[in-house]
Amino acid sequence: MAKLEMYKPIQARVTHKSPLKIKSETLRKVAQDKRAVVCLLFLFIVALIGVFAPLLAPYNPEELFYESILEAPSKEHLLGTDAIGRDLLSRLIYGIRVTISVSLLAVAITFFLGTFIGLVCAYVGGWVDNVLMRIMDILLALPSIILALAIVAILGPSLTNAMIAVGVASIPGFSRLIRGAALTIKSSGFVEASQSIGSSHRWIILRQFLPNITGVLLVFTTLFIGVAILDTAALSFIGLGAQPPTPEWGTMLSEGKNYMSDAWWLATFPGLAITMVVFAVNLLGDALRDIFDPKSSQ
Repeated sequence: MAKLEMYKPIQARVTHKSPLKIKSETLRKVAQDKRAVVCLLFLFIVALIGVFAPLLAPYNPEELFYESILEAPSKEHLLGTDAIGRDLLSRLIYGIRVTISVSLLAVAITFFLGTFIGLVCAYVGGWVDNVLMRIMDILLALPSIILALAIVAILGPSLTNAMIAVGVASIPGFSRLIRGAALTIKSSGFVEASQSIGSSHRWIILRQFLPNITGVLLVFTTLFIGVAILDTAALSFIGLGAQPPTPEWGTMLSEGKNYMSDAWWLATFPGLAITMVVFAVNLLGDALRDIFDPKSSQ
């Protein structure tokens, strides 16, 4: 349970609004927050660099320059080269594709399964809620990275298995947070009114629960992206994620740790890349939290 303390609770606002109106209001609020705009712009630029990596990277990430092994940053290699002569800048640019895409896919697993479990527990209640939440409580007793390690140990070390492990390991915390927000919606008058007139369960969940926890979902999902990036890099760092020669930031950081005294750039630049992206994601999450819950910033 201590793991949930890093996520500041957000009070769900219970209002009966159309999904289209909620979307327009959400976009307007985000556009008016400078922190959110700056972070979104930075992350958008990073994403564009990853998408256009073949055009922006000066070299092939696996090309070897035998005459430039462990070369310090220079005009030919702006961020230097690694222990076998590969251009570090090119590998960092291509690493955006691997690290960010795998982290986003892991968060997608967490989002869909965690939201489903949280909404089912809140809406159905009873023994279903008790059984599922006790299972989530047991899993929450383990840090997410330890649970991810156990899953990868069962499935085997690979980038795909690391993605699955990180996604599944974050489900317990995410589902509990969504359940708490959904319980607030369930106790509202308009949900009870819909139930009394015979509205279908699907209609109530899709038209009343989900639109009213949009802000909560956005904030929690954003925060979990930062966690997924760190966990994915951590698994790759210890050799359970991306395997060489895949240009992944955690793997690059692991390769550079043995050359800290002779080639500081090998670990410094991948570490900075991870730090800057995670910082931007977390700052965006804080901005979204303040947008959807102004009381939290007071």
